[in-house]
Amino acid sequence: MNPTRSRPTVYYIRHGETDWNVSGRLPGRREVPLNARGRAQATQSGDILRELLARDGRDAAALDFVSSPLGRACATMELVRPALGLPAEGYAIEPRLVEIAFGDWEGFTIAQLHNHDPRRIAQREHDKWHFLPPSGESYEMVSVRMKGWYESLTRDTVATAHGGTARGLMAVLGIAKPAAAPLIDIDQGVVYVFADGKLARYA
Repeated sequence: MNPTRSRPTVYYIRHGETDWNVSGRLPGRREVPLNARGRAQATQSGDILRELLARDGRDAAALDFVSSPLGRACATMELVRPALGLPAEGYAIEPRLVEIAFGDWEGFTIAQLHNHDPRRIAQREHDKWHFLPPSGESYEMVSVRMKGWYESLTRDTVATAHGGTARGLMAVLGIAKPAAAPLIDIDQGVVYVFADGKLARYA
């Protein structure tokens, strides 16, 4: 895929912090709510985005707004939008933005899995891109749905989603090589701007 300047810009926001993030548990598709710090990070992301749009002379109301169906991403969007002068509601749910599925591993920490499933953990550390957790999903699979989502965009878009989906999009756009993409940290309380085949980070 060779993105051109005609492709829409994506303002990408990872959901705010959860208690599972703090404890290092793999959330995947589990519903885990934002904690107090996570709610503050979501509002902070809205403030950063408002400044970016003002800098560029953009009208927030002219953008599309989409969220992963998971509650932590929706709650983040509902804190971002008021910072832009928009009602909390008024965004679409996009199933393809749901977090990577860790299957039977969800709720465990990596440290626990080193004891519980050392053979598979070793396989994952050798090749995170292609690794398939038991009953889960690989980053390669995530990238396929992220490619489909990105190619479906018709306007510049604000998306609230997850670390795994951000890594998949980075690989799709050639910003990171597939082998490297799963190793990239995706921060909370930050706005990532995917534009013209490049990535900028604003904190």
